[in-house]
Amino acid sequence: MESTFAREEEVKTKPLPGHVGIIMDGNGRWAEGQGRRRLDGHREGSQSVREVTRCARRLGLKALTLYAFSSQNWARPLDEVTGLMALLAEFLSKEREEIMTNGIRLNAIGQLDKLPVLVRGPLEALRKESRGNKGMVLSLALSYGGREELVSAARTAMEKAKRGELDPSKLDADTFETFLWTADLPPVDLVIRTSGEKRISNFLLWQSAYAEYVFADVQWPDFRAPQLLDAISEYQRRDRRFGLTGAQAKPAPP
Repeated sequence: MESTFAREEEVKTKPLPGHVGIIMDGNGRWAEGQGRRRLDGHREGSQSVREVTRCARRLGLKALTLYAFSSQNWARPLDEVTGLMALLAEFLSKEREEIMTNGIRLNAIGQLDKLPVLVRGPLEALRKESRGNKGMVLSLALSYGGREELVSAARTAMEKAKRGELDPSKLDADTFETFLWTADLPPVDLVIRTSGEKRISNFLLWQSAYAEYVFADVQWPDFRAPQLLDAISEYQRRDRRFGLTGAQAKPAPP
């Protein structure tokens, strides 16, 4: 069987996605399928976060965004939400050294003011501490929703127009992007969703306009480095045209 290292080296010989977003789905169902608590699935899923992040860093990806907690997830049972927040705080504490040692810049997007203090404190501290790191940007989408992000950006644009700082007739896509929570991140090239579900669940609606989608049949706790490499290999087989014809999009021969 080919080693993970050999596969990583092979994947690196072809064009890589600059920004990968992952909808980490299936933790609860993974646990229920084993007769365990849903929170056990989330804990096991945190191991997948570690392994996938390490693999993405080794490959040299510029940005990785993980859909960790949606705006709609607040409606889940209180004990599950409380447990998820505790796991997140634990993750931030345990991963601090690795993030700093490997030059990763931690980022977060979403309605972060809704997060409890036990998460906001270590999150903001590590974001500040890693701000100068030059390696991969690891973004956690927390209390995040794509529609909510677009509404927030529209509100910012309207407020600027009201103050005379923005001419509505001059508002274009590039300007609008500066109002998004992802303003300092590159466009999303690849979106991966685990658990076999085939929907985008309000994730990076604007940013993934030209992204490739890969839907993996495994649940998130079983998604590790080999599965990430499979998804990126599938991306590398795609013909990306961005609205052009195949002939237009094909690189000119050297």
